[in-house]
Amino acid sequence: MIGVIVLRDLLAPVLLLASAWVMPSVAKPTVPFGVRVPPERVRDPLIAEQRRIYRWWVGVAGSALVVAGLIVGVVVQQVLVPVLVVVALLGVVAPAYVRARAVIRSAKRREDWYQGLRQTVTADTSRVTRPPFPWLWAVPALLVLAATVALGVVRYPDLPATLALHYTASGAPDRTAAKSVGSAFGLVFVQAGLTVLFCVLAYVAPRFRPDLDPARPKASAGQYRRFAATLPRLLLLFGACVNLTIALAAEQIWSAPASISVAPIILPTLVGVAGLLVFAVRYGQGGSRLETADEPPRDAVERDDDRFWKGGLLYVNRADHAVFVPKRFGIGWTLNFGNPVAISGFVVLIAAVITVPLVVG
Repeated sequence: MIGVIVLRDLLAPVLLLASAWVMPSVAKPTVPFGVRVPPERVRDPLIAEQRRIYRWWVGVAGSALVVAGLIVGVVVQQVLVPVLVVVALLGVVAPAYVRARAVIRSAKRREDWYQGLRQTVTADTSRVTRPPFPWLWAVPALLVLAATVALGVVRYPDLPATLALHYTASGAPDRTAAKSVGSAFGLVFVQAGLTVLFCVLAYVAPRFRPDLDPARPKASAGQYRRFAATLPRLLLLFGACVNLTIALAAEQIWSAPASISVAPIILPTLVGVAGLLVFAVRYGQGGSRLETADEPPRDAVERDDDRFWKGGLLYVNRADHAVFVPKRFGIGWTLNFGNPVAISGFVVLIAAVITVPLVVG
């Protein structure tokens, strides 16, 4: 029992802590903590110092929170404990990020790092615009979905008249519903929707605009192509992990146990998150950590576009028609909140996140 509690209380906080700690290395070197800097400033001692301070604070304070949460979890044995630890970790990471960003931005303005530099934008006109969809990598998610549907169809006639749809933090059922297709297969419908979502993301992700380095356009384009070719495959495998978690949760509803253990259910998804983290560390944002052939640097730097980035996290540029742009602190892409299409899509997504659980429940 203690081992299950330790597994449950450690997985999510440790993954979050590890992600936060490595994120400065995952981000492109020219946007430390969301601040655009010229290539010659990438190794500036001030930036290196801010990385050290950020990692020291996140590592020490975050580790203390994880250990404290583990002790409390073993004593009180509540599923809510790791959730509270995750929230507390965010309260540690956010101030550390804000502080590092503020120091770098202040030095950049004070010393006018972009004075006399030629700022340009580079586009990869030779990039394949419609790369093939990696169908084979979608098979695991589709197989898990098919197996869940088949199991549900077989189990449905023998299900009890009343199904437990929700459990308390201690694992006891606290919400039930009469047996019906909606109550029995609600999670399967969510599973199918997420499968479609991951397939769509895997299809469109390589088509998003890359963030290339005008000083070394060929090398950075090659990095991005490798990144864009691998990430869709990983997204599809992550979708399979999420599907497996949902399949395990659906099995809990169909078997109607007196209590449940959350750790085995969420374990596949956490494994998928760990895989994404390994990918992020290996590739870096946009493939920035990948090795490339030597290329003579050109007399050009990326455009200083900090004014369009709120906090280095939210991109708001009404003059930019792109819906998705590469993240500055993290892996993958984020929405352009200055684009009406992006805003509409974000509203629809939030509405779906709020509505679906209510309908299923």
